Parts: sequence; structure tokens; C-alpha cells
Amino acid sequence: MTDIAPADAALADAVMTGDRRALARAITLVESSRADHQVRAQQVLARVLPAAGRSIRLGFSGAPGVGKSTFIETFGGHVTSLGHRLAVLAIDPSSRVSGGSILGDKTRMELLARNPAAFIRPTPSGGALGGVARRTREAMILVEAAGFDVVIVETVGVGQSETTVADMVDMFVLLLSPGGGDDLQGIKRGIMELADLLVVNKADGALEAPARMAAADHAAALHLMRPKTPVWTAEVLLASAMTNKGIAEVWAAVCRYRAALDGAGLIESRRHTQARAWMWREIEDGLIERLRADPAVAGLAPGMEAAVAEGRLTPTAAAFEVLARFRG
Repeated sequence: MTDIAPADAALADAVMTGDRRALARAITLVESSRADHQVRAQQVLARVLPAAGRSIRLGFSGAPGVGKSTFIETFGGHVTSLGHRLAVLAIDPSSRVSGGSILGDKTRMELLARNPAAFIRPTPSGGALGGVARRTREAMILVEAAGFDVVIVETVGVGQSETTVADMVDMFVLLLSPGGGDDLQGIKRGIMELADLLVVNKADGALEAPARMAAADHAAALHLMRPKTPVWTAEVLLASAMTNKGIAEVWAAVCRYRAALDGAGLIESRRHTQARAWMWREIEDGLIERLRADPAVAGLAPGMEAAVAEGRLTPTAAAFEVLARFRG
């Protein structure tokens, strides 16, 4: 890697002082799809990397309508009131035109957005600016280097991206609505197995009784699953972001979880595993990009696609032919 340019060195140093504008510029640089920006971004990341890695990384997910943004805003207010600095990386749907985020988390979390101890950054889930699998991890490094000691990754909703998010955080929190058995049927077993903590939100007023039933249903379901880690059994808690009920208990569970895994040395080992997996994911993505850009492949691919579509060639045979032509 070439020496870092003075302007990029200054940007990295400003990030490490906690300069919020510099942090926003650095994340924008990291999310850019331009090749020259990516070279610069990696130099900035290399400079700030020693200052990163000291946060508790949390992933929050849940079905649409469960109240993720409201919960995170209330939860974030509690966490910052205890003296922590919180960064929220919100994974949003991406515009097909610009690649940017469609939803606006700074408007959905108005109070948290004005909190001087909090930083909210929408991260597009795909498109020209990068996606969950690639750039959210790098944004996490930057906010940690800027001194944020609690980092939340908020997903779009329950779906395939949750596997990726669970592989980049220390603790994966699944938010649930007071839907009881019906809600349980709508959630894949796999997402339940990924969760370290389940929180039934909206447990207030007329929904409090259904919320308690939902919590009991999910607790029973968890008993049928093998624990994700030997030192922690997933818990089910009740909370209401609107009334602040149960918010302190959720943070207490986060602290117990972190202490349990720290005591067993599992946080560090998990992050090592995640970093290795991240490297190979980058290699896979990079190879696909190079393959698509290869002139020989570009000339062959349309014919192979047509042969596959018309049934003259199997997809596997076509793939072998394309790979054989790839010059690497």
C-alpha cells in the first residue's frame, strides 16, 4: 500500500479526535464505489485501525412495524445517559437510481439525532455505495476510532441480511411484536437461532398481556434450540419504547452478555473469526467484479446466457466455460 496522502492522514487523525464532520466524510469515502476512493479509504482505515475495536457491537433486527427505530432511540437515550457514546449504523433500502438510502433514520430518531453523545448514519443496503456485507464493517471501524463505545447496526428487517449482520456484531438482538404464536410462526427458525437476546416490544397498555404471552411462547421455543454459545443462554425480555419500560433491563442483559463472553475469551475469538470471514468475503466479491470486467468474459457471457436461457447448455457447463476463459 502506498503512503497515505497528507489530506487523508489529516482526515484519519481528525476522526480519531472525535470530529463528527471528519467521521461523516470518512464514511462517505469508505462507501464510495470509485476505485481511487477505495484506495484512499483503505489507507484511512489502516491509520485508524489501532484506535478501533473497543466498543460493544450490537445488531438489532425485527419485522417491519415492530418499532426498531423507536426502540433504538429510547435505548440509545438510556445508554448515553450512563455516560456511553453511541453510534447507530442503520441499514436502509437503497435507491436503484442513486444507490443511496431511501429511509431517513435521522428523522425517525429525532431526539437521538440531537443527542451530542450519539451519531446516526444511514448505510445503504446495496447499490453503488456498497452494502451491508462490505462497507458497514468499515464504517464500524471508523465510529469506534472516533470514540463511540457502543455501536448498533440496525437492519432493514427480518430477512437474509440478518445472517450477515449477526456475523459482524458481538450480540444480536431480535425485536418482536406482541403477536404470540402467530408472530412465532412468521419468524424463521434460523433467525431465532442467531439471536442472543429477544425483546418483545410494545409491552404496554392493552398489548401488555399479549406481549407476556408472546414472551412465554418464544421462551418455550428457545428451549428447543441449542444455545449459540456455551456461556450464554438467549433470554426473552419485555419492553416498551414508548413508556421506557424494560429498557434498563435490556441494557443490563447486554452487560451480562458482554461480561460472560469476555470472561471466557469469546469476544476476541469471535471477532478474529469474523475478520477472517470478512477477508474471504472481500476476496469473493473482488473476484466476481474482476470476472465481470474481464474482456474475454465480457465477450463470451452474452452467448453463454443465451444458450442457457434457450436450454442448449446447462448453467453449470456455461459457468465452467466462462471460468475457463477468465484470465484472472
